[in-house]
Amino acid sequence: MSVDPGFARRIWHLLEPLHAVFYYAPEVFEEAGALGYATEERWPSYFAWRAAPLGAVGADRVTAAFHSFSPVMVGRHVPSAWDVADPEKVVAARTGAVDRAYRTLFGDLADGPELAEAAALVRRAAEAADVTGRPLAAANAALRRPEAPHLVLWQAATILREHRGDGHVVALAAAGLDPVESLVSFAAVGAARPEVFASRGWSPAEWDAARGRLAGRGLVGADGTATEAGRALRAEVERRTDEEASGPWTALGPDERERLVELLGPLWVEAIGSGLLPSETTLGIGKV
Repeated sequence: MSVDPGFARRIWHLLEPLHAVFYYAPEVFEEAGALGYATEERWPSYFAWRAAPLGAVGADRVTAAFHSFSPVMVGRHVPSAWDVADPEKVVAARTGAVDRAYRTLFGDLADGPELAEAAALVRRAAEAADVTGRPLAAANAALRRPEAPHLVLWQAATILREHRGDGHVVALAAAGLDPVESLVSFAAVGAARPEVFASRGWSPAEWDAARGRLAGRGLVGADGTATEAGRALRAEVERRTDEEASGPWTALGPDERERLVELLGPLWVEAIGSGLLPSETTLGIGKV
């Protein structure tokens, strides 16, 4: 049984805010501070929280897995993150941070039957995900499985979003786009302003050089916007990403998939309405 790749994109739009709100929640910054991470900006804890399931890896592994970040930026935070707290301790604290953040965000919904039903469906999809060759998805899938439904929901959503992201990296490589070219080409089709992508740490010179390489391939014009060929290439990347992300959802029947969309709606509204998430991000899907 196959799943329309359009569903994979649709459900990603609903689940991504439920995952990403973690990196902005005050409760999560408090937990990071308790571990000893600087909290004046989000990056010290971001790299620790997200990379911890990989173990005490070095900057090269994190750069490769995260893909879009400048190696220089990654090197400022890894492996020094493990001098603050070892990965096992970070993973344990992450669970507590999710618990606090979700209880604040969702209130009574966190213990409600609708969230529990959604969590069970998302978990089934996550358990069906083939994580072969997908380092971040595999690392998160190998973690101990929580029992509380709101924790199940976040962990399963995280496995699925990393599964999608790992597949996206493969699609970008197949398109001949290196990490900075991937960002430049995405900005070129209007996914977000170039200034938004500055959060990934690439220098203006690196950005301009990547734009020059894309121009040499006929993918962007003199003004930096995508040509017809550039738009076609990005569309193929997104098509392949959606296709590769569809597999886990075959674990659910059509009615279950539609029921999940219905169940996630109120949670998505709470995440978006929290004001925690930026209005424009490098993902190009709005407030996620």
